Amino acid sequence: MAKVALRDQIRTARNRLSVAELGSLSRDLAAVVTAHPAVRRAATVAAYVSIGTEPGTGALLESLATLGKRVILPALLPDLDLDWGTWRGPTSLARARFGLLEPVDRLGVDAVGTADVVVVPGLAVSRSGQRIGQGGGSYDRILGRVPIGTPVVCLLYDGEVGRDVPVDDHDRPVTAAATPTRWYDLG
Repeated sequence: MAKVALRDQIRTARNRLSVAELGSLSRDLAAVVTAHPAVRRAATVAAYVSIGTEPGTGALLESLATLGKRVILPALLPDLDLDWGTWRGPTSLARARFGLLEPVDRLGVDAVGTADVVVVPGLAVSRSGQRIGQGGGSYDRILGRVPIGTPVVCLLYDGEVGRDVPVDDHDRPVTAAATPTRWYDLG
């Protein structure tokens, strides 16, 4: 019940953001993420296409491409695991269930292990890196395929970092969080 309450609280706050605020925050978030040395050094970045009031990734994907990064994006499988495909701009995406946009090619579920930085969605993280997501467990699964030492950054809004996050046995921590104003090293 604690996870349900926290998810509801954060979703309610996010739903109060205007379209103009979402756009501005997306651009600021892209600047914070792409300024980080780990991202600057990365050849491949695993990311995702944001939906709704999630911290926007459109500007981030464009910035990563401008920097010459290979970007891989998830595709949701029927069992809620994630396959991966290459992002080559908006035309390389197709509409999928749950309102998602997914890459049209497929690289396999283990492709996330080739990324030098992994960017994940979430609703909040604790100071120790415990993350709460939407509740499907997809990202907890893929984090088990990410090599130890690979930076895993959760994109959030200010006020969603340093929260008390209820933890279950299957939950996997992240190593960092990024908001429109700063990068946080966690753990």
